[in-house]
Amino acid sequence: MCTCLTLNDEKFLFGRTLDLEYNFGQKVAITPRNHPIYFKDQKTMENHYALIGMATIVDDQALFAEAVNEKGLGMAGLNFPNNACYKPRIEGKENVAPYEIIPWILGQCTSVDEAYRLLENINLLNEPFKPGINPAPLHWMLSDGNKSIVIEAMEDGVHIYDNPFHVLTNNPPFNYYLMHLNNYLHLDVNNPTNSFAKDVNLKAYGQGFGGIGLPGDYSPTSRFVKAAFLRANNWHQEDDDGKISQFFHILDNVSMVKGAVITPDGKPDYTIYTCCVDTQKGIYYYKTYDNNQIQAINMHDVDLDSKLIFSYELVNKQNYNK
Repeated sequence: MCTCLTLNDEKFLFGRTLDLEYNFGQKVAITPRNHPIYFKDQKTMENHYALIGMATIVDDQALFAEAVNEKGLGMAGLNFPNNACYKPRIEGKENVAPYEIIPWILGQCTSVDEAYRLLENINLLNEPFKPGINPAPLHWMLSDGNKSIVIEAMEDGVHIYDNPFHVLTNNPPFNYYLMHLNNYLHLDVNNPTNSFAKDVNLKAYGQGFGGIGLPGDYSPTSRFVKAAFLRANNWHQEDDDGKISQFFHILDNVSMVKGAVITPDGKPDYTIYTCCVDTQKGIYYYKTYDNNQIQAINMHDVDLDSKLIFSYELVNKQNYNK
């Protein structure tokens, strides 16, 4: 379970929570412009835009959970079980495996509109990265500073939706959310006036009454509604530090606490990390469940013309300012 969102308050920020019951060997990775990216059915990308994001590195390839390229285009994969459906190779289609789609798009596109033209002919391949590493059931949010879309490969084909909320969680399919948020038209950041009974003296006896009914549980639909509400009513910050802090505060409100959700295997599902990318500066900010001090890695601190992947172990030990 995960939540992805963007903010565009003079600065385009892209990020997400990643919620799992286990770690997956994740590291912050930078794939420079000249590091070869291999594909099952596409030509190797010898030269491409540089990427930064969280990834597992296998066989010298970064398998990104989310990433942003040097042009400011961001993409994240989120869990989509029982709905994601990948197909065998189809002649005449752009056949791309699910774990390849992030570098395939971000390696060659500068905007959502450019990516859309590629996605119109895509087929998501049911191909493992290697034996024992099968493709995860995912759907994706792709965003630039102006637009977000959702990509879902299902039994009846690949669906691409415009995403006016700039938020994505997990199941159900995105077209459900387009209708579901109509159930929350009454929510307001201001206290309500009495519309219950005009002849009875009723009034709010504290702050926050306008938000009564805002979901607080950890289900995908509830996290979607809460994140969309907080994003839509984001209080704009003046400086960069304030904008980054605000982004993390929004995601903190949909982050999962260990013990609040237990998987069928009896393990706690929790937010293993939260990230925010300053897409203009190429800075990847993150914090982990065990260390809530924000860390920062700047992609421009390395040689982006290199042929070698750069990777950074996560700082998981809590930092205290004593």
